[in-house]
Amino acid sequence: MFIRKKKNSSGSITVLIIEKRNRRNIILKNIGTSTDAVEIDYLYSKALKETERLNQSPQLPFDKDKELEYADSFTNCIDSFYLIGPELLLGKLFDDIGFNAIPNELFRHLVLTRLVYPVSKLKTVDYLLKYKGIQMSVYSIYRYLDTLHKSYIENVKQISLQHTLSIFNNKIAVVFYDVTTLYFETKYEDDFKKMGFSKDGKHQQPQIVLGLLVSDQGYPLDYHVFEGDQYEGNTLIPVIEHFEAKHKPEQLIIVADAGLLSKNNIEAIVSKHYQYILGARIKNQNEAVTKQILALKLNDAQSWELKTAEQTRLIISYKKSRAVNDEKNRKRGLEKLKAKVKTGKLNKTHINNKGYNKYLKIDGEAKISINEQKYNDDKKWDGLKGYITNTNLSKEIVIEQYHQLWQIEKTFRIAKSDLAIRPIYHQLKKRIEAHICIAFAACKMYKELERQLKIKKSSLTPEKVVDILKTIYSVEFETPYSTTKYKKLIIKTNEQRDLVNLFNLKI
Repeated sequence: MFIRKKKNSSGSITVLIIEKRNRRNIILKNIGTSTDAVEIDYLYSKALKETERLNQSPQLPFDKDKELEYADSFTNCIDSFYLIGPELLLGKLFDDIGFNAIPNELFRHLVLTRLVYPVSKLKTVDYLLKYKGIQMSVYSIYRYLDTLHKSYIENVKQISLQHTLSIFNNKIAVVFYDVTTLYFETKYEDDFKKMGFSKDGKHQQPQIVLGLLVSDQGYPLDYHVFEGDQYEGNTLIPVIEHFEAKHKPEQLIIVADAGLLSKNNIEAIVSKHYQYILGARIKNQNEAVTKQILALKLNDAQSWELKTAEQTRLIISYKKSRAVNDEKNRKRGLEKLKAKVKTGKLNKTHINNKGYNKYLKIDGEAKISINEQKYNDDKKWDGLKGYITNTNLSKEIVIEQYHQLWQIEKTFRIAKSDLAIRPIYHQLKKRIEAHICIAFAACKMYKELERQLKIKKSSLTPEKVVDILKTIYSVEFETPYSTTKYKKLIIKTNEQRDLVNLFNLKI
């Protein structure tokens, strides 16, 4: 007796129990047919159990009538068959972080779905019904977003902050800040959704600006949403003040890139007795300083330091790999610019300091051309990077801390790619902000999953774990011999089994 997966001409698979009699294969039972890989695995597991039962049975009750009777009876035993993997692990993380303190189970469903199946709210309704057996209308989700915005956004932020603080024994000495933009699938602006400098290159679509504060290793601490045309330099202090009001740190080092470097920001940070490490615009320094910088003959990974004012230091580092990348990007930008010049469509409005447009010049009264001298002058700066700080840290540690900003860049990538936070389809400000809150909670859970995997020394990535979780189903059934309901995980592959054992997952 053996099991066969028969491939049909339609592409479906039929799972059969076969017995060899007198050199002929006799079909004892047709377990079922499907095109879904997960359901096929389920049918195969049924076939295994049935084969085991038949091998132990003194009689094979498979004449046609008894077979149909048995099939109907077995089907009637199954009460439910749902996707359970995400709830088993991600639901546990949700509770461990403390998000279960937010009233209404819908918050849980929306956050977990954002991790597993990040789609529009309308498609979320379809997902919950098809895979979880949860029936609701999209309007109930919209109403809940209004409730979340009105009463619980600050609670979600506070829960995330407290959990992150617990990881660091309630002491956070360094925070990292950056901004990104999130665009909308519309061309119409309002007081919130506005055209602005788009980090996604969507300059013809309205957007909002998202400021995010994270800890060492990229755990989200706080965030704030601004109008789409907000200058990024004006976003830092509101987020720091909001974080300060909740955490009240005694000492803090704020790390941010050059876009946040402004006199007002530095004065505000210093007035709070905090310290900072900011990216420096070294080309904008005074003539005496730029001459000193360009006169440096630094080797790979070497650095240099200059005190520019009381308690303020300018640090310059050089990396050969950065120089190679700077030259590559500059050449690519120049080639694109030359192609635009050839079209003859450029005019004097294009001559500005935005990106590689700085290489444009006007010859005569109307002809636009490339300023080759300016292009060649920029080569002197290849590989050089500046940092300004009021800390007493060594220049090597300052550089190392600044380079941790890649953690926040990674967090933005997670939000935009894995969690599909944008494009945003909501139009009302309160629902936009509620949508951002759900994505923030999902991002916190992603980072906690990443941390747990690291603690367990697993080679799995959060993305791979989520993929495996999406294949783990549960079946609830009664036997023909009692009214007791049983619930079992359907585990068919080694990677499913390994993940269940790694986190000790149980129904």
